[in-house]
Amino acid sequence: MLAVVAMGSAEAEALLDRTTRFEGGIDEQVAAIVADVRARGDAAVEAYTRRFDQRAPDAGGSYEVSRARRAVLAAEVSPPVRAALALAADRIRAFHALQVEPDVDLRDGGVRLELRVTPLARAGLYVPGGTARYPSSVLMTAVPAKVAGVPEVVMVTPGASPEAMLAAELAGVDRVFEIGGAQAIAALAYGTRTIPRVDKIVGPGNAWVASAKRQVYGAVDIDSIAGPSEVLVIADAEANPAWVAADLIAQAEHDREARAVVVTPSAALAAAVDAELVRQLADLPRRAIAEAALRSHGAAVICASLAEAVGFANRWAPEHLELHCAGARELAALCTTAGAIFVGAYASEAAGDYLAGGNHVLPTGGAARYASPLGVHDFRKRTSLIEYDAATAAAHADAIAALAACEGLDGHGRSALMRKRPG
Repeated sequence: MLAVVAMGSAEAEALLDRTTRFEGGIDEQVAAIVADVRARGDAAVEAYTRRFDQRAPDAGGSYEVSRARRAVLAAEVSPPVRAALALAADRIRAFHALQVEPDVDLRDGGVRLELRVTPLARAGLYVPGGTARYPSSVLMTAVPAKVAGVPEVVMVTPGASPEAMLAAELAGVDRVFEIGGAQAIAALAYGTRTIPRVDKIVGPGNAWVASAKRQVYGAVDIDSIAGPSEVLVIADAEANPAWVAADLIAQAEHDREARAVVVTPSAALAAAVDAELVRQLADLPRRAIAEAALRSHGAAVICASLAEAVGFANRWAPEHLELHCAGARELAALCTTAGAIFVGAYASEAAGDYLAGGNHVLPTGGAARYASPLGVHDFRKRTSLIEYDAATAAAHADAIAALAACEGLDGHGRSALMRKRPG
């Protein structure tokens, strides 16, 4: 099932190409939707929501899910799922609370420099819905926003499932709108009569949502352009092939474009993993999706050593990196480009997705070379404060003027030199 390729081969190098691509015409169609929502507001949102989701607004023309309806839906969640979501929310909140950064205040003679860190005023969360349920995405986006101190968190979703509504209650989401797609992103970015404009939009979505986020960036901040989900597993000869296969399947069942790759110095381990994939897929409910992803984008890369495997992983820059090998903690220190690193065979990617407490909104498509997991920092902004006393302003004036003259900006120099004179 997995394509077996040699490290350094053209096939192995091709695995590195994970550029986000949209089907022909999506960007153009999304641009038209965004422009329409910006021009016509709620009327356009309603038109597209009726067309794509067959959902009408309430009598007041709004798609907002009332607090009463949210509570009714949340009450439908089974006790085991309710307990699991509450535990996950507590763990996510505890870990993200440690991420709150302090202000910076430096006093150097007559100069005071500050970096003031404050929360965004309003954050928008996109939560996939429709036929699927993603309460974990609610927790992973809303909890960090609330820990950051965001006063108003607005959630949009094409499917207000009971589980998503319970997660919204646990995370402190302020408002929920049952809309999705590009029209929901545009509404959050520009605002309508019923939907407030936000400062930042976060959360995963399909190609239409990703395209819309890219097109509204600038009018609003975004977290990232999410591509297909991906995992790279580094496994030595002693790794459990059943566990490796299970983790590859866990990633592959997301969608047909998901990437699941194992890198190992053991051809025998690669063969055992392949056999396990066949066995485990036999009764998987999402077999067709996972099988398609593994056949199209899965691979076993045979390397000479674990050091070579780490080098490949650092070039691949995976969203999820699992280390099923001896000395995993020491090896993790050498892994420099991954969204999340799962250290040792007991740390499954599924644990990271749901319960461990780290964020599962991670950079994809190689963006882990420069991007980070979603966190409290995504919902806080920084403002510089500069304060001078009279004596220091006069003392620095000549140096400022010299630099200004060097750049041909004489007005800057004059502005500084004026501070040498009283009054």
